[in-house]
Amino acid sequence: MEKNLKNVLVISFGFLLLFTAYGGLQSLQSSLHSEEGLGVASLSVLYAALILSSMFLPPVLIKKLGCKWTIAGSMCGYIAFSLGNFYASWYTLIPASVILGLGGAPLWSAKCTYLTIAGNSYAEKAQKNGKDVINQYFGVFFLIFQSSGIWGNLISSLIFSQAATKEEISEENLGCCGAYDCMTDTTNTTGSTKPSNSLIYTLLGIYTASGVLAVLLIVVFLDQIKSDQAAAEKEILETPSFWSTFLATFQHLKDKRQCLLIPLTMYSGFEQGFLSGDYTKAYVTCALGIHYVGYVMICFSAVNSLCSLLFGKLSQYTGRKLLFALATVANTACIIALLLWKPHPKQLAVFFVFPALWGLSDAIWQTQTNGLYGILFEKHKEAAFANYRLWESLGFVIAFGYSTKLQVYIKLYILVSVLVLSMVTYGAVEYLEAKSSSGTPAATKTENVGQETHM
Repeated sequence: MEKNLKNVLVISFGFLLLFTAYGGLQSLQSSLHSEEGLGVASLSVLYAALILSSMFLPPVLIKKLGCKWTIAGSMCGYIAFSLGNFYASWYTLIPASVILGLGGAPLWSAKCTYLTIAGNSYAEKAQKNGKDVINQYFGVFFLIFQSSGIWGNLISSLIFSQAATKEEISEENLGCCGAYDCMTDTTNTTGSTKPSNSLIYTLLGIYTASGVLAVLLIVVFLDQIKSDQAAAEKEILETPSFWSTFLATFQHLKDKRQCLLIPLTMYSGFEQGFLSGDYTKAYVTCALGIHYVGYVMICFSAVNSLCSLLFGKLSQYTGRKLLFALATVANTACIIALLLWKPHPKQLAVFFVFPALWGLSDAIWQTQTNGLYGILFEKHKEAAFANYRLWESLGFVIAFGYSTKLQVYIKLYILVSVLVLSMVTYGAVEYLEAKSSSGTPAATKTENVGQETHM
């Protein structure tokens, strides 16, 4: 096997193992640690740390440690988060979330840098186009990585199913589920008794072992980039300093279009935060039991992956406006239905319809918003995508931050308000674009822009 491809596969399977654990844990936080809102508070802190991390840590760590050891070191932060869940308290889980958040940005940056250098290196030897090889490597990576959402959630559901009781849930308890939830710490136990500590420890043991395997895979099998050290050094030296990145990010806000895209970008964080923090707890865990959370999130992940591929291809025929309209209609329909619906175990299929439609919408928000940023801000991509990460992460921080303070119906009203505002401001961006390009050929409109996941 060609050496560079071997390294791409090592990184891909390392990330698959790591995010199998993290993805499963993130889906369970609000249900597993509902006491005083510890679970969602930890996720809010995690994304706040990620914002700080993305601004200054990646270039420093990559320069000091190189890509291989930055990846291995950052992965240890994810293991710390798994360990923090063993004895979950404000003194263990919050610091573990900060460590993971700080490691998140360097991990993704080092991965991108490594794949880019490996792609250029192979292209030079094989006399191929560098961009083509890099796109191929990223394609292989995401093909393997995207399935992590399925495996992590499958493991949690299979383990928690061992303790699932067949008790009938009283109508009184079911009245506390859904949009008008009772705001109690015990809503996560109405569907079934909370899994025993031994089952929780078994799950956390598997997740921790998965993270340790990921680190060992990187340390033992990933080659340090030596032959291309000059290229690596050049790439790192060209990385802007903390202050220049920080200033460029906020100077980019002088662009009216960037300001108008803030609600849409934040909505991406809000809607993902609602599904993993509120839907899983107030609807699924409350009415069906915690063992169903994994199955429901598998449905979301599978539809999300398939639709990302589908809409990536489809957008060149339909244009982005039609796809944004489809996502808006699907999300609005879901929000209205969630406001009216009283979840009941007899309506099992309905619990899977919502994440499926949410996955369809999220696929459009992710692919088309990333593409929109790449096309609108072609000359200032770094500052534009720094803004994208900043505002999306802020959406997560706010969504998880108010999760335990408000009833679900209020969160749904906030969600639909932000969605309406997003579409109004997005419409204004399209209007400005049409106005400015009416006298110039829109050759750049067909540019295909790659998507990068934030965590």
